[in-house]
Amino acid sequence: MTNSPLAPFLPPIAPGSAIDLGIPESVVPWPIETSPEGKTANEKSPDLVTSLAKANALGPWDWPDKPIVFISDLHADAESLFRSLVAARAIVRNGPVQSDFSLTTFGKSCQIIIGGDCLDKGPSNLDLLDSLARLKKSGADVVLLAGNHDLRLFLGLEALTVKRGSLNAHMFVRMGKKVMPLMREVFDRYVDEDRALAELPDEKACLALMIPGKKWTKQFPKAAADYLNEAAVRKEMRRLKKKSAKFAEHAEDVGLSVRQLYAAALTCRRLFVEPEGRYAWFFQSMKALHQSGSLLFVHAGIDDSMASLISAKGIAHVNRRFRKESRKDPFVFYSGTVANLMRTKYRDIDHPLTGKGVEDLHLAGIKMLIQGHINRHQGQELKSKHGLLHLEADITLDRHSRSSEGLEGIGTGATIIQPDGNIIGISRDYPHAKLFDPAQILEQHGLIR
Repeated sequence: MTNSPLAPFLPPIAPGSAIDLGIPESVVPWPIETSPEGKTANEKSPDLVTSLAKANALGPWDWPDKPIVFISDLHADAESLFRSLVAARAIVRNGPVQSDFSLTTFGKSCQIIIGGDCLDKGPSNLDLLDSLARLKKSGADVVLLAGNHDLRLFLGLEALTVKRGSLNAHMFVRMGKKVMPLMREVFDRYVDEDRALAELPDEKACLALMIPGKKWTKQFPKAAADYLNEAAVRKEMRRLKKKSAKFAEHAEDVGLSVRQLYAAALTCRRLFVEPEGRYAWFFQSMKALHQSGSLLFVHAGIDDSMASLISAKGIAHVNRRFRKESRKDPFVFYSGTVANLMRTKYRDIDHPLTGKGVEDLHLAGIKMLIQGHINRHQGQELKSKHGLLHLEADITLDRHSRSSEGLEGIGTGATIIQPDGNIIGISRDYPHAKLFDPAQILEQHGLIR
């Protein structure tokens, strides 16, 4: 595999941002996995080259009118966001603090798509959200997609103060220990402890307001049977039993009593869910998916139902459904096909994607899905899933995941889509930038000349 300089495909990194990002300066054709020797692609599970050839046969690719920078799964790491934007040539950093940056000429001309999962893990949820707010305020064209971690917070907070029933009483505790760092941040930054705790009941009562009671254990399986199959219901019950038992312990791990946790949760709801809250913009501006030309951007994946809806009524209709339904019953929404866009991994328990769904997407002009959700350790990867091309662009950016998964340094990288049809994957964890050119790949495999 030959490599060449990256410079012809992207402008140079702006002067003043010469921090060692650990990113490659060379580019290679996108490495393609083919079917193992002795195995051939079949109709139900075509390999990547077969799927690419089918998409290519539909006609010319429709590329975006302006460059797109796709960055996903930041998981509360603001420094990774800024380093990735520098790597994408979208900003120049003008000083030592994160807020000292300005858009480059390229940054002003491109669209920046944040592919979901801004929350959880660390180092700081609020710093990451404040950084995104500054990026939007700078004049950048920012599209914010919903991820499953983001969605769980919204639905958990929504369920916290409404009438509790068999399908929603567990939605707050369902977040488990992953929500505790955010609760600690909110408590430290926004809770007036003396005043807030004076208005709350004792520890036992506060805990009962956050976790489901004994009746829920009997009621939930019957109520959930309309929305989940039997295996998924059992899995949900096991998960909730474990999370409920350890919820107070997880709060204690971040230095919060149960009463302090409940005070932080109520404050968090005011900040994120109420219309005038400081972070209300975060959920108000979210989309379920975004289309640009032949490319569909989404956090996790898609199923036949959504593919059919997109083909029949378009992307805007799906996003309207997302905004409307996510404000209703939290569990029903999270179990449904719209939320499947944020959480599917194409498992048996997920809403299925079949060849019919792929055909519907092709009819809608969509040839490739660009996603986050599945973190990779060697940069972006191309896959065929049920015959639909997927570009997996979660390159393990946040420091918590990198440390636990044996990756060094601060995560840096981005996926850049150019109007001329080049897709460039940059990651500090792969020695070269990867260049996707559909015609080049098919020519390489002897499918076009």
